[in-house]
Amino acid sequence: MTNLDWTLLTFTLLFIIIYGVYKNHKDKNIDGYLLGNQSLPWYHVGLSVMATQASAITFLSTTGQGFDNGMQFVQFYFGLPLAMIVLCVTFIPIFHRLKVYTAYEYLEKRFDGKVRVFTAFLFLLQRGLSTGISIYAPSIIISTIFGWDIFWTNILMGGMVLTYTVVGGTKAISYTHLQQMIVITVAMVLAGIIVVNLLPENIGLVKALKIAGKANHMKIVSLDFNPNDRYNLWSGLIGGFFLQLSYFGTDQSQVGRYLTGESITQSRLGLVMNGLLKVPMQFLILLVGVLVFVFYQYNASPIFFNKVETDKLLSSQYAPQFQALEKQYSEVSEQRRKLLLSSEQLDNKQLIIYKSSINKSDSITKSIKGQVVELIKKNDPAASTNDRDFVFLRFVLDHLPHGLIGLLIAVIFAASMGSIASAYNSLAATTVVDVYRKFSKNTPTERAELNASKVSTVLWGLFCIFVAQYANKLGNMIEVVNVLGSLFYGIILGVFLVAFYFKNIGGTATFWSAVISQGIILGIGIPQLILKKEWIAYLWFNPLGCFLVIGIALVLQKSLKKGVTHSN
Repeated sequence: MTNLDWTLLTFTLLFIIIYGVYKNHKDKNIDGYLLGNQSLPWYHVGLSVMATQASAITFLSTTGQGFDNGMQFVQFYFGLPLAMIVLCVTFIPIFHRLKVYTAYEYLEKRFDGKVRVFTAFLFLLQRGLSTGISIYAPSIIISTIFGWDIFWTNILMGGMVLTYTVVGGTKAISYTHLQQMIVITVAMVLAGIIVVNLLPENIGLVKALKIAGKANHMKIVSLDFNPNDRYNLWSGLIGGFFLQLSYFGTDQSQVGRYLTGESITQSRLGLVMNGLLKVPMQFLILLVGVLVFVFYQYNASPIFFNKVETDKLLSSQYAPQFQALEKQYSEVSEQRRKLLLSSEQLDNKQLIIYKSSINKSDSITKSIKGQVVELIKKNDPAASTNDRDFVFLRFVLDHLPHGLIGLLIAVIFAASMGSIASAYNSLAATTVVDVYRKFSKNTPTERAELNASKVSTVLWGLFCIFVAQYANKLGNMIEVVNVLGSLFYGIILGVFLVAFYFKNIGGTATFWSAVISQGIILGIGIPQLILKKEWIAYLWFNPLGCFLVIGIALVLQKSLKKGVTHSN
């Protein structure tokens, strides 16, 4: 990175942070700190909701998904617009009418304290874990640029966001989201244009997409119904619908964003905006990853994209072996590039030989990469061997023009800061409102609650930084975050749907059905995570968990009624 890159990076980040804190520095009560005094217009709500999801994971890991597996991941979001409709009709009016700080306050009014506390606990657990992974994502950038140990970059990133979250509160977060989404959109469009311009002269966007299609990277929709397949139309529409409904309807990091709307209409318009723009946004980010894949078909790619780990190898006893593998990889890649450039002049018979040669070279490069991973593990058993999340970052640093490098790094940092800050804020809100306020012997003053919010923000920030230290063991970040969420979201959603639509079911039946259902889902999901083998794709955990809660609650409620009847 040059001085121009550093200038743009520093200016962009400082502007976003200072502007956000300035817009909210006068809030002196918990209503302002947690809900922004419910004063924000619909476009602020919509951009804030979108930006809360748009962390560094989105740009590093989603582009990595596009590079590795093509466009199929976009099906994950197909259920999103349907979920926004349900939220606008059902959830938003209830939350606004009851004037709640958190979604879980409603559960005590509908059921009892134990349902509220258990559901809040599930949220706190999964959001704390997911936020740790969100901290790890931008830490990768700092680690890659400076060669610093990821332990210290996790502390730096988590602590930096913690500072402006504690000072600024939720309105600061929402105001920074507005700038983030503008810069993000411009930067990603520019990145896509530049990738295409870096391709050989005779290859434009249309031809690049055709090349990606031949490599099976442009398959957007899969109609096959397969419970083991993570991404197809059915898992996206059904599993994705339940996941998005639970995430936006019951996760305080999102509920807290649209509760800042100045009216029900403004909150609804914000969610509709999110429903209309989120799928195209994710499509664009995946497409950039696909275009990077095409770029590396015609240009030399690193044998391993995580430069921190390869630099360690070069200074180790395994350097000669690694350099030999690099030379072999470079030779195979050059042969593959020549094959691709000559493919247009081949007739049908020659194309069969060509495809066989391409498949052979792919097999050889895969084998070489596997040997590199083994060397990395030998050199450092604790090293991260997940390479997919480093693809886009390495491309940016190696090939984009100076100035844009600094801007894109700033975009990824800013997106992460907004997402992490929203999570910190939601964890603090839930802790204070659903735990501190509930179990406090005396009714706390507004000043005491505001101080408790800031203290709990710090404590959760430290917890998330601790989790970030182990995130490199978990695999591709975008998938890990969604897998973790799917272990809990279906249960939480089931509790809320019972509350909304099954008025005859009481708190005791709901509580025990949630506990039992959570045990079942963890019993299925955790072995899959440990063994790294899926019997049921994680998106299906969401409807399964939801229906388990409803079904078991209905059975328990009937049993409880029979017990009462017999005792009489």
